[in-house]
Amino acid sequence: MKFRQYHRQDNLRINLAPLIDTVFLLLIFFMMTTTFDRQSQLNISLPEAKGEIVTKPEVVRIIIDARGRYSINDSDHSLIDSKLETLKRALEKEMVGKTTLPLLISADAQAPHQAVMKAMQAARDLGLEQLSFEAQHVPE
Repeated sequence: MKFRQYHRQDNLRINLAPLIDTVFLLLIFFMMTTTFDRQSQLNISLPEAKGEIVTKPEVVRIIIDARGRYSINDSDHSLIDSKLETLKRALEKEMVGKTTLPLLISADAQAPHQAVMKAMQAARDLGLEQLSFEAQHVPE
């Protein structure tokens, strides 16, 4: 019996066009679905304001220093700690049930944001409605 001999082809070719198309589709897919985190830094200097200086004779003042310590109406005597409950008790003692008194928050420019937010939360919890912030007057 005589068998046929097949000649092998040595020049096998791989078509690269579908491979390149697939790579481009994957590249486009990842480019469209990737979220980029944009971080920006704000250069702000607080607290400064222009305008007329307003003084209110009867006001409760919360003073926040650069380290986040609180004092009420007197910058010489700070509270024992910076806890919310301590701040609320000191405000209640100073206000003596007068929730109509305006509250003035005077925070240092380097004071932590959390300290200012805690003072606002204490005012909200006590039902204070008149809240304002003190800023340093910048001459024009």
